[in-house]
Amino acid sequence: MTSPSGKPIAIVTGASVGIGAATARRLAAEGFTVVAAARRADRLATLVKEIEDAGGSATAHQLDVTDDAQVAALAAAYPQVEVLVNNAGGARGGEYVAGADLADWQWMYDVNVLGTVRMTKAFLPALEASGAGTVVVLSSTAGLIVYEGGGGYAAAKHAQTAVAETLRLELCGKPVRVVEIDPGMVRTEEFSLRRFGGDAARAEAVYRGVAEPLTADDIADCIAWCVTRPHHVNIDRLVVRPLAQAAQHKVHRV
Repeated sequence: MTSPSGKPIAIVTGASVGIGAATARRLAAEGFTVVAAARRADRLATLVKEIEDAGGSATAHQLDVTDDAQVAALAAAYPQVEVLVNNAGGARGGEYVAGADLADWQWMYDVNVLGTVRMTKAFLPALEASGAGTVVVLSSTAGLIVYEGGGGYAAAKHAQTAVAETLRLELCGKPVRVVEIDPGMVRTEEFSLRRFGGDAARAEAVYRGVAEPLTADDIADCIAWCVTRPHHVNIDRLVVRPLAQAAQHKVHRV
């Protein structure tokens, strides 16, 4: 089953801003009908209009990935899907474990991990029905290594990575690929600002002196490349950092 436009369908969560919005634009340009899903309906409407004005195909669905009923309703609307991009997520806080805000830790686990599981579980039948499905899990380099002040986020992203690895084993022999994307330092309009509760100075300090951090478009480009490979090619894990970031703790600043 394809969309009414005859194009394959790609679901993108967290599509209202940042990497999600950039991925929606890029996949539409690659020939997909994009189902842009996120909580902020006004931003989704703007995004869909932008995609359609550029000649692409997209539809907006207001969605909270932590809500079982909303996820089930979206899955029921699309019985066959080729691509699911689990992008919804984020970080909150930068406290050490000794000062952890457990509400922030709970939110990060619920959105990053359980949101991915909930969406993937709901859409696996549709992805398998396509005969050539792809699940993309947007994790992070924080899912591969820890750092001071990042315990809650790293724990959630490590769990998200574990989900992707487990899912790949469990789907072996079925026509569904599992791709994990692990970005390093990406500068988007909201990620760090939201992490630090709207503290613009603290958010800006993350990128201070870094000449060229990655952008949302860079990650969208990686996602598009992975999902458009011949279906027998599975990019298990793609780790991508800016040139200035050699490792989690090694960043060149000018």
